[in-house]
Amino acid sequence: MKTRSQLVLAAALRLLVPLVRLLLRQGVAYPAFAAALKPVFLQAARDELQARGMATTDSAVTLLSGVHRRDVRRLGRTPGESDTTPAGPLSLAAEVAARWLSAPTWLDDAQRPRVLPRGGAESFDTLVASVSVDVRPRAMLDEMLRLGVVQEQGDGVALVRDGFAPRQGLAEMATLFSANLHDHLAAAAANLQGEANFLEQAMFVDQLSEASVQALQQAAVVAWQQALRTVLPEAQTRFDHDAAHQPPAGRRQRARFGVYFFSDREESQ
Repeated sequence: MKTRSQLVLAAALRLLVPLVRLLLRQGVAYPAFAAALKPVFLQAARDELQARGMATTDSAVTLLSGVHRRDVRRLGRTPGESDTTPAGPLSLAAEVAARWLSAPTWLDDAQRPRVLPRGGAESFDTLVASVSVDVRPRAMLDEMLRLGVVQEQGDGVALVRDGFAPRQGLAEMATLFSANLHDHLAAAAANLQGEANFLEQAMFVDQLSEASVQALQQAAVVAWQQALRTVLPEAQTRFDHDAAHQPPAGRRQRARFGVYFFSDREESQ
């Protein structure tokens, strides 16, 4: 019978298969990946020790992580820069898209994002100003055009799709890739260890034709659009409410809600 460690390791290795293929396709081989893992193990060990209320000494970190004490000293105690949350222009562009998708001002009668004029009342410029007065609307438009999430239509601007998913710029796509999968995995890991009861569900069906898989994917897209129109306005309402009624110290929580669809040939599993 496998131990808990062996079971978890086997599960983690299966998770790594698509990630390793991605790394190889982008020119990242095993030595570079193994070296980059050391700071990750060290920071995770420090976080775990702090959660247990234990001292984060070099010896304790070495014992828990298995990383040699020499490397613990060499790599230091400063946590690395987190890549789990989009920041800067990407974050602002995502918030602009979120308001566009949720606030009644920017929706048509069918509750879909309207094509907005560039200037005047209820315009793209007004939308950007409602998110931040520190960014010029023209600069935001250029950034969202570069990301491929909006397009210009005559004198107006249209949101390309229901959601914020850049299709231009590897850096931005990689940021969302890591943020989304980090939180999905964090939710599943917390549930597996009995630490939480996050929503983390999926359905599975096999022995399908390619046409049936395509039909299912379209059904999943529709379901996501319906879910987004329900959850996103509530998220915006809660964000605005807390910004108006809670001090910054009382607004330290974050949440992410998503959905995924995947298909593949059975023999590749």
